[in-house]
Amino acid sequence: MYLLAGILDFFTSLNGIFYTLAYVVGGIPFGLLYGKYLGGVDIRQVGSGSIGATNVLRALKESNPKIAKKIAILTMLSDALKGVVIIMIAKAFGVSFEAQWMMALLAVVGHCFSPFLKLEGGKGVATCVGVVAVFLPLEAILGLVVWFVVGKLLKISSLASLFGVICGIGFSFFLHPEIPHIATHTPLVLMLLLILYKHIPNIIRLIQRKEQKVI
Repeated sequence: MYLLAGILDFFTSLNGIFYTLAYVVGGIPFGLLYGKYLGGVDIRQVGSGSIGATNVLRALKESNPKIAKKIAILTMLSDALKGVVIIMIAKAFGVSFEAQWMMALLAVVGHCFSPFLKLEGGKGVATCVGVVAVFLPLEAILGLVVWFVVGKLLKISSLASLFGVICGIGFSFFLHPEIPHIATHTPLVLMLLLILYKHIPNIIRLIQRKEQKVI
C-alpha cells in the first residue's frame, strides 16, 4: 500500500506529470503519421523502417517525390520541437532545471522507445538536438554544422548524424566544463549512449561498407 501510494504521489506531482508528458509527447511518431496521412505510405515498410526524416524522404521519393523533401523537413522539425515544447511549458510552471534535463532525456527515450509503437521508434537525433538547444544552443548549432558538412561531403545520413551528435555533445565538455544549473554532463552522455545504441545496425553496415547513401 505504501509503495502504491508513493507511486501515485510521484505521478500526480508536478515533476511526475511533466516527466510523463515528456516521454509520451517524445514518443509521438510524426514521421509515421506524416508518411501515412500526407504521403499515403507506411514508412515502416520501406527502406530502414525507421520513423525518422531520412526514411520519410527515402520512402516518399519512391511514391510521391514532389512532396518528399517537404514532409521530411516537417518530420525533422516536429521531432526536434516536441521535446522543446514540453520543456518550455515546464519552465513556465517553475519546474527546476534538474527536472527539465530529466524531461529532455525522457523526450529522447520516448522517441527511441515510443509508447505508441510497442516501444519501437526512431534514432533520437532530431529530438536530442532540439532539447539540447534549449539549454546549450551553441553546442546544438555546432553539432548541426558538423551534421550538415559531413552529410554534404559523404551523403550518408547515419554517419552525419553520429558525427553531429558526438561532436555537439563533445563540444559541451570544452564550452561548458560544468553544465549550468546541474554541473554534470550525465544527461548528455546518456542521450549519446542511447543514440549510439539505436545506431548499432547502421554502425555495423558502415563497417561493412553497406550503409545506404541519402537519395
